[in-house]
Formats: sequence, structure tokens, C-alpha cells
Amino acid sequence: MPRATLTVTIPDGIWIGDVTRAHPDAAVRILSALTGDDSGVGLVEITAPELQALLDDLRENGSVTELTVLERTAETALVQFETTMPLLLLPVEDSGVPLTMPFTIQEGEAEWELTAPQHRISNLGTQLNEFGISFTVDEIRQQIEPEQVLTDRQLRLVRAAVEEGYYDTPRRCSLTDLAETVGLAKSTCSETLHRAEERVMKRFLDEFDETAIGSPNP
Repeated sequence: MPRATLTVTIPDGIWIGDVTRAHPDAAVRILSALTGDDSGVGLVEITAPELQALLDDLRENGSVTELTVLERTAETALVQFETTMPLLLLPVEDSGVPLTMPFTIQEGEAEWELTAPQHRISNLGTQLNEFGISFTVDEIRQQIEPEQVLTDRQLRLVRAAVEEGYYDTPRRCSLTDLAETVGLAKSTCSETLHRAEERVMKRFLDEFDETAIGSPNP
């Protein structure tokens, strides 16, 4: 399943973007958040050298209807908030992509890590564009579960080969040694490894080509 990293730029006029741009040394870490019909609530960790000034700016923002400081030190505060403008969460909700939390917002930008089917990631890109939120795709790669590619026997042998150092450079384990370790004839061990390597490489290239073709455009 594809795993993507996006950098999302929060538009001007949105409270969390405006506040973090006004305090460039601050970091707002979104720990949890959810949306309703016309509002959103969340729990954030704010770190800033001018913490009180940032909190004052949040309280004065018309989009923030409630702000409660739960814990606080000199430069860090744990804050629960409610807002009438949960813009970042709306395209995520509409696309059906689960957003990995926590994520951090600094200077009006958020870095998101997403794991979802390719069509849902593409749909998120469409939703972000419709909401006027610009973004860049920093990385997109395919996560391959070995159990989906290899048979149980192949997987056990490949794991043993890695553990014994067969794939190290230089090798710490010869094919003969590996065959003895796993209790297989050398010819059987060689053929099983070759078939496993073939399946992994073909699956990798298939998934790579699919990801490259279907990557969302900013």
C-alpha cells in the first residue's frame, strides 16, 4: 500500500496558518483532532519562546471559540481548542484518507504522512485543490508486505538468509552454510531463494511503476 509524505501550505486567513507564520520560532504539534458539521476540536502541544504572546493571539482570533491550557511550562503548553474553521481536516475527511497523528505545523506548513490506497491519495490531492490548499508531494513509496508476496517457505528462507548474513557485503554466509542451517539440500535452497527473489523484484517493479504513474500532482 502506498505511503506518502506531503507538505501542506495553510492558506492566509486560516487561524493556525496565520498564528504560526506570525511566530516563526513556534511549533504546533497536532496530537488529535476531529470535525463536526460546523466546527472542529483538537488537542495540541505548542512550543514557542514567546508562548504567552502566541496564546494571546489564539484567544483573540475570531475562528477560535474555545481555548483551554491543560498543562504549561515556560515554553510549552498542552492546549485543547475548538474552532469554527477546521480547514485542514475537511479535505482529509472528504477523501477518506486516515491522517497519521501527531503532525507538526511550523510557519504555516504542515507535514503529513499518509498510508492509503493510491486512488484515495489521489482523491486527497483533488480535495486539497478544491479547498484552495496548496501542497507538494515530498515522497511516495510502496509498502510491500512480505506475506503477500512470498510463500511461508520462501519467507522463512529469506529471513534466515538475512539473519545469517547471506545478503551482506561481503557475505558472512555461503549458500552451502545457509542450506545446512535451514536443513535443505543446496539445490533446493538455491532454487527457493531464486524464486523468492524473482517474486520480490517483479512485485517491486510493478508497484513502483503503478505508484509513479498514479502519483497526485500538486
